[in-house]
Amino acid sequence: MDRNQIMEKVDHTLLAQTATWEEIERICSQAIKYNTASVCIPPSYVKRAADYLNGKIKVCTVIGFPNGYNTTKVKIAETEDALQNGADEIDMVINLGDVKNSQFHKVKDEIKALKQICGDHVLKVIIETCLLTREEKIKMCQVVSESGADFIKTSTGFSTAGATFEDIRLFKENVAPHVKIKAVPLTMLKSLSNWERTGSEQAVWSKYWSRDKNMKGMVIDYGRIDRKSN
Repeated sequence: MDRNQIMEKVDHTLLAQTATWEEIERICSQAIKYNTASVCIPPSYVKRAADYLNGKIKVCTVIGFPNGYNTTKVKIAETEDALQNGADEIDMVINLGDVKNSQFHKVKDEIKALKQICGDHVLKVIIETCLLTREEKIKMCQVVSESGADFIKTSTGFSTAGATFEDIRLFKENVAPHVKIKAVPLTMLKSLSNWERTGSEQAVWSKYWSRDKNMKGMVIDYGRIDRKSN
């Protein structure tokens, strides 16, 4: 896997609370330069970024972020607003309280409601693996698989830890073939050239240390993993 192939799987991301338009504009320009899968940015910047990018790079934003305990009606409104403003992809956070209460039907219904609004737009479901038991992760693989969502995503990047290789192996073993995997590493961040082979995939874990000094150390890039059937 060469550099270009890696960058095509990266969602170039800036979700800091203090993010300025200058910083958002910079990662948009970098995304164009390196041909990343998308830019993932706060909802308040979606319209401006979509106008700036003008279709060159997909715009992704977050819903119910980062805690996930907004009501479904609020998440629906957020999703509709984001799509109207030009978002191409939606990353939603599940209600972890529903998981802990074993109300998985509510989690599934919420995901299905957002996917109905998204239509052909990509929907990724963040389950915050660091806060779940192994059994809960497996159950959420089943829920996401049955919900119609496009991706299962490990983490927000705002909790106690990020993805682990074990999480990815667990996802691979338990999600349906049509569900892709998105990994958000924190402590596992490596250089761009480092990756781990997991079954038939190459899982890219990268904090992108660019030769561009303006990019170095500023942004965490999230790797998409193409899940291929063995």
